[in-house]
This record gives sequence, C-alpha cells and structure tokens, in this order.
Amino acid sequence: MNADLIIYNIGQLVTAKEFSNLKEGESSMENIEIIQNGYLAVSDGEIVGIGQGDVPSKFIKFTTKLIDAEGRVVTPGLIDSHTHLVHGGSRENEFLDKIQGVPYLEILKKGGGILSSVKSTQSATEKELILKAKGTLKIMLGFGVTTVESKSGYGLDRETELKQLYVNKKLNQEQEVEIISTFMGAHALPEEFKDNRERFINSVIELLPEIKEKNLAEFFDVFCEEGVFSIEESRRMLLEAKKQKFKLRLHADEIVNIGGAELAVEVGAYSADHLMAISDNGIQALKNSKTIANLLPGTSFSLNKDYAPARKMIDAGVQVALSTDYNPGSCPTENLQLIMQIAALKLKMRPKEIFKAVTINAAKSLGKERKIGSLEVGKKADFVIFDAKNIEYILYHFGVNHTKKVFKNGCLVFKK
Repeated sequence: MNADLIIYNIGQLVTAKEFSNLKEGESSMENIEIIQNGYLAVSDGEIVGIGQGDVPSKFIKFTTKLIDAEGRVVTPGLIDSHTHLVHGGSRENEFLDKIQGVPYLEILKKGGGILSSVKSTQSATEKELILKAKGTLKIMLGFGVTTVESKSGYGLDRETELKQLYVNKKLNQEQEVEIISTFMGAHALPEEFKDNRERFINSVIELLPEIKEKNLAEFFDVFCEEGVFSIEESRRMLLEAKKQKFKLRLHADEIVNIGGAELAVEVGAYSADHLMAISDNGIQALKNSKTIANLLPGTSFSLNKDYAPARKMIDAGVQVALSTDYNPGSCPTENLQLIMQIAALKLKMRPKEIFKAVTINAAKSLGKERKIGSLEVGKKADFVIFDAKNIEYILYHFGVNHTKKVFKNGCLVFKK
C-alpha cells in the first residue's frame, strides 16, 4: 500500500508493541519493542508499515511526504489517562498551607481543596471552561500528549456535572487532543449533604441514565477514601454504574489504605489510581487481574507525600500506567514528561517501563489499546518525534520539553 507520509532514519522507534520474550533481569513492564534505525509509513491517518532500515519502495509514491527523523526517538502519542481537566479557577491561595504541611483533609474541612474548585466551576460559564481547557490541552499537546482522560467532579450537582461533561464533548470536536470522558460526581461530599450522605449518593446514581443516554461519559469514577466515600458506598455506586454500561475506574488508597485496590479488582475496574497507601493484599489483587495500577507521582511530589511503591508493584507483576493527575489543587501541571522523569528518579522505574506506562498500558486503562498506545499496522498514526537520540536521554535531562513534532491521525499538530 502506498503511504501519504513516511518517517525514516529513526534512531529508536519505540513501537510499544508487547512481546513475550524477556531478557534475563527484565520486568514484564519492559516487554516493549524498540526498533533501531526504523521507519514508519502512514496512509489516511493509520499506520500501514513499520520496519527497520531502508523504506520499501511499495510504500512510496510521487506525492508521499518524506520526513528524515535524523536519528531521533519516535514513540506513540503519549496518553494522560488521569486528569481533572475541566474546572474553573485555581488554588494558589492554598499553596502556603500546602508547603507548610497542612493535611489535605484539613484544608478540605475548611472549605478548600475540591470544595473550593467546585465553587469556581459552578460559577464559570461553559464558554469560560472551554477556553481554559483548550489552553491546557495546547500545553499538553506540546509535551507529546495526544489522548487525555478528563473527569467531571467539580460540580457535585446535576447542572455543573453535566456542564463539565458537555465541555468534554465539545473539546473533542474543537481541538486536536482526543478526550475520553469520565463522570466523577462522587468526588467529594458537598457541605449541604454532610448530614444526608445517602441522599447525595442517590443523586449521583440518578444522574447515570441521563449521562448514558446523552453519551456524555464512557467511564465512572469515585473518590474512595477515608473521610470521603467508604468501600461500601463506593461499591454501591460503581455497581450501579456498571449496570448502566459504564466502564469503571477508581481513586484508590491515595491517603489511607481502606482496600480501594481490592475493590477496583472486585468490580472489574479498568484502573485503580493513586495507590500511595496500597497494601500487600492490594498488590496481590492487582497482580492477578486486568486492572491497571495508574500511578500519579506528580501528586506525591506536589504534596511532599510518600510515593506509590511502584518498584514493589512491578516486581510483583502488576501492570502500571503513569499520569499527571492534572488538577487545580494537588497537581497543577500539564507536563507528562516531568511525571515520567519523577517516575524514574523517585519511583525507580526503568526507561522501558516508563514508556510502556504512558503508551500501551495507559491505553489499556482506557480500553483503547486496539486503536492507540502502540505503533502497529492498522492503529491510529498518533506519534511523537522527540529531540533525543535515545529514551534514556528524555528521562535523564529533566525539566525541559524534548518534543520536536507531534502527529495526530497522521497530521502534524505541533512543531517546536
């Protein structure tokens, strides 16, 4: 098949295609393909050829655009599989409390934290939220991110939750980054429901049919945490969402271990996210499941908290993803490359593990691995050319943007 676009002379082509043969000492998170001196052929937004060395003549026609990668790294488009993209306002007014060590749950009790962002989001217009999110997505795209999961959860009422989800839908139509929408009405307990938890939980459940009917969200998420929603409350909401054909994910074991990872596996969630306080039982549960452990080390970095035990999880056989957790409070960064660098330095993750975590495993956590997450024939031509000769350099040289060019569906959407 002739190609519209060919990238050739690629120093390291990280296809992220998984294989079963591991070298001695490698983890199951290092089983991704990297082709030296590779090429990539694209037609109509899909990958039609991948290989090593010279590009076969069958792919080249008179109109084929040829791009010399000049020995640089090419990877799948990065996937940020946990964000709170759509929100109003910011929370720099809490910054001093945060760096002085005031516990998050204490800030929450004073009306800060999530509840502060709820007020800002409730008062923002849909247009304002779209403009703010577009600015954020433009920055993310510049770091090589081509797919973003975006949660509601700064509404906590019907009107604002739907407003956030409508924004997600419009963002998918109005800019380049693909948005995967998640309904997270159970992000916190509003002050007016402090004495009537059951009524609020019912209100979240009652919204599910309308959101499904209007096709506003693919996933459902709950903040399962001490002082927020219990295991029993979370289970009830998750199972109701599952009945309504929502895919599930779960904020689990972030601050206190209450068995969130085990619950995520029990209900068949695609991901269990955060996991800084995961137990050995939780690790064993994840090991024996298809649930991806989605780690968010930027939150630990920002809050000066312990990091999730990534090395222990990976060595036990757990499959891990990495995300920014972009949000206005605990992790206000769009920089997934920085998260990858923190994962190397603080989580002791190895280069191949990190690139697997932001490509094919991130795609699995969103149920999208058949279309994105790796560079394979028939998949979307979402890829990044990094201004580096090997993947180690991208992690070693931290705090800068290594992106050279970004392609979405075979089209150039960012150029440094």
